[in-house]
Amino acid sequence: MDIKEFIQNYREAFGSKSPLPLLFGYSDKPISDTVKIGGCFFKGLQAARDGQSVSLSVDVIGCGGGKLYTGFSDMPERVPGFVSLKEKYKKTPEMVVDYINRLGMKRAEKRYLNFIRIDKADSFEETEGVLFYATPDMLSGLCGWAFFDNNEPDAVVSQFGSGCSTVVSMTVVENARQGHRCFVGLFDPSVRPWIGKNELSFTIPFCRFVQMMETMKDCFLFDTHAWKKVKERLEY
Repeated sequence: MDIKEFIQNYREAFGSKSPLPLLFGYSDKPISDTVKIGGCFFKGLQAARDGQSVSLSVDVIGCGGGKLYTGFSDMPERVPGFVSLKEKYKKTPEMVVDYINRLGMKRAEKRYLNFIRIDKADSFEETEGVLFYATPDMLSGLCGWAFFDNNEPDAVVSQFGSGCSTVVSMTVVENARQGHRCFVGLFDPSVRPWIGKNELSFTIPFCRFVQMMETMKDCFLFDTHAWKKVKERLEY
């Protein structure tokens, strides 16, 4: 399935007012001249949501955690203490280190991580994951779609982590291992000011997205009474 066909199906399923997802993936060259983003890089992703591509790099990302979770740097020495003692997201710095080690991240092999709204992309080439900004009604549809052909208990998961780890790190690792898990994220209080108050993220590793595109029109998102009522709310 190509991008145009997916967008047509997506609009039919979720309505014309539901935001289009962002594709993200690594490249050797940037697709946009993005200025340095101080603090959380999610504030800069609003430009991608508006249709202006964003290219992140070690020089563009101003947050040490953001550089770590995108694979552009090793863990800064201050991160475990900051996350535990300053942000108070984990009881001890040692728990932070254990959490990061368990992610199984690898250093990025390319210099740039690009985010582009799907209707601005020419192809799915170099895509690692697909990021949806989703309201509860949208999550209902996205999760149900992921569950449609997958009975595994971890078909959709939500794990602790910063916005950049739950969106980028986990999705990239899952795509590398050709896994099936989709991720609900952006619960991190530090990222919340940069997204809508009724939004969370739903990310699909590209290997799984290819499968899900083929099942989309077979599932409840088309021609069912229950989803029709939810879709009506998405149109307002």
